[in-house]
Amino acid sequence: MAWHGAADAPPTARIVALAPSLQPTEQRIAEAIAADIGGTIERTAQELAEAVGVGRASVIRAAQSLGYDGYPQLRVALAQELAREAPIRDTISADGTMVGALRAEIDRFGSRLGHTVSALTEEAVAAFVNALDEAARVLVVANGLSAPLGLDMVLRLSAAGRPAEQLADAVAQQIAARQLGRDSICLVLSGSGANRATLAAASAARQSGARVVVITSFAKSAITDLADVTLVIPPVNDTFRDELVHTSRAALMLLTEGLVDLLVVQRGDRGREARRLSLSVLGGTIQE
Repeated sequence: MAWHGAADAPPTARIVALAPSLQPTEQRIAEAIAADIGGTIERTAQELAEAVGVGRASVIRAAQSLGYDGYPQLRVALAQELAREAPIRDTISADGTMVGALRAEIDRFGSRLGHTVSALTEEAVAAFVNALDEAARVLVVANGLSAPLGLDMVLRLSAAGRPAEQLADAVAQQIAARQLGRDSICLVLSGSGANRATLAAASAARQSGARVVVITSFAKSAITDLADVTLVIPPVNDTFRDELVHTSRAALMLLTEGLVDLLVVQRGDRGREARRLSLSVLGGTIQE
């Protein structure tokens, strides 16, 4: 029996209502989810399967039996359920001012900056920059809250003499990605690593023979399975749940800026000349 109730019904309500009709394996999975909602939010489908002692496919089927398209959608729904129960992060600081709250948030972000680059390796960064430098064509794919990062990346790459393109329409992304070919790359920016449109475009790029290079926040996500090169920047928030509720792309933005600077250095005279030309144009746009 599938879920036929209200679309906004929380996962725990669905579990209680559907438990008697679930298959034995699905019942075990549902019980594990209900017993540790916070832990489930942090687990991938494979990790939950291993914890319960079932196959990954069983976890996906259980999520679908509860009325979700898949396990990622169930994780988001669980985070939403907890968010409704938990207090909202205060917008006023201990000193009673909004400015104080902003300072506290910036201090918190700054204290975690070292953490955000802890997953990077020299090999992965070098491979990423080399791929950008050598590609005949660069298609940037970024959707949802990562879309502005994609536009920023395109502008920065163009200013560095490395033309790139980004398309807003999901179908257009797939068409462009499918036509890339072996000498091109698909540069993916995805905080969650699970955006459907982004995954579809990355898959199309792989089918074309292009390399897929990824910047994401989570090492174990669907997008990393499609990547030739992955740069993981852990979110400034502590957990997957926090990342869903208080989504931040600031750390990813800092990384993209640094990567373009590395590209300019690698391109030598070409990079410096591109920067010079870009600055000359910018100088002409400024009016006293």
